[in-house]
Amino acid sequence: MKTTIALKVASFLSLIFFATLACTNVKEEISEKEVRAAMKKATDFMMKTVSTRGGFLWKYSEDLSEQWGEVPARQSQIWVQPPGTTSVGTMLLEAFQATGDPDYLKYAHQVADALIWGQDSSGGWHYLIDFDPGGLQKWYDEVASKCWGWEEYYHYYGNATFDDEVTVSATRFLLAIYLATQDANYEKPLQKALDFILDAQYANGAWPQRYPIKNQYSHDGQQDYTAYYTFNDEVIHANIFLLLEVYQKLGGEKYLEAARNGMNFYLISQLAAPQAGWALQYELELKPAMARSYEPASVASGQTVQNIKDLQTFFKITGDPKYLKPIPDAIQWLESSVINTDSTKNFTHATFYEPESNKPLYAHREGTSIQNGRYWVDHEQANFPGHYGMLGKIDVQLIKKEFERVRALTSEQAQAEYKSDTMISDIPAKLTIMKFRQSSPPSMIGVHGSKIYLYRTTLML
Repeated sequence: MKTTIALKVASFLSLIFFATLACTNVKEEISEKEVRAAMKKATDFMMKTVSTRGGFLWKYSEDLSEQWGEVPARQSQIWVQPPGTTSVGTMLLEAFQATGDPDYLKYAHQVADALIWGQDSSGGWHYLIDFDPGGLQKWYDEVASKCWGWEEYYHYYGNATFDDEVTVSATRFLLAIYLATQDANYEKPLQKALDFILDAQYANGAWPQRYPIKNQYSHDGQQDYTAYYTFNDEVIHANIFLLLEVYQKLGGEKYLEAARNGMNFYLISQLAAPQAGWALQYELELKPAMARSYEPASVASGQTVQNIKDLQTFFKITGDPKYLKPIPDAIQWLESSVINTDSTKNFTHATFYEPESNKPLYAHREGTSIQNGRYWVDHEQANFPGHYGMLGKIDVQLIKKEFERVRALTSEQAQAEYKSDTMISDIPAKLTIMKFRQSSPPSMIGVHGSKIYLYRTTLML
């Protein structure tokens, strides 16, 4: 197996990392000049040697002959999905704002051009962009559809996705570069993306996983799930917060209205007590729905925790206490659903609970490939798929304590707290150097292959 270059592109995303620190003697102190030089060297290599027309995948073999996004990729492909192209573009903009070096902005323009080239006609983005679109279906047939477990790649829909912040991350980057440059070339694709997000929203405030709707991939007795109301993988959450950001930075009541509509979906989608949690996704009749083979129709503990946090944030944003009303019943369900109290075991809850019975549901798989393997779901706590967690650790008392604190705030106090918490995002970053000593090396990022060290930055207020 070939050594992989230390990307996963997350290793490059901070832009201020040292590959050489792992294998060379660290100086007593590292100067700002050296940091800037390392940043520039790394960026030039990534943009001039690794990048495909301004875009990136997730990781590459050392000789660049093999490359991967979430699944094995073609030489002609880039990944929109973070931590791929959009994440690199955002980092380049931040590097420009921190250093003033125009080369970072030049490279950010290249990223934007790649994303605009691959923008779907509907306005959104697919997981990936293929600069050789004629070969895309063959790649799906021969590679993507054979990646066992990555069921979102089994079928090529030819539309766009909100999964894993794909469309949101691309839209947010275009928003950022448009605001940074006021370049009119970005106005039309940005507006097209924003219109896509508004068009895709259901009347009840939810969003589907993919859009335009194409219910065309029912298989193995399962319905196509891509049109369902989807919390999973940040779909509704990410769209709401992007729309709030757009409203804050561009104005437009329609964006605020859509965001509020999305917030209200949390209220109508909460399941009835005593199972007053939330599902990952819902059928159009608002019943928990199955998605991938290892995501059964269920009440989801992790999603319930996330939605409790979001509802508290919605209260802080709007000052409307209606967003706090669902939380006590949700906490009560989490308390009643504890399956382990032994502190030596690193879990308290199952990921999924069966509707009505509240019995834990667990996915399993056997076999070695899509040809000879299978998934199934039952109540046995064993033989989990290695790529998807079936157990989780939830501190319900901590959740309850934070809720009680937030509930005690007045609307004015809650909104002031939110403003204080988010104010830092409006302050330009200034690069500052934190000097490393030999006795205190920089933190290592988890990567494949060669060791990579991250050089830290901080914000000067």
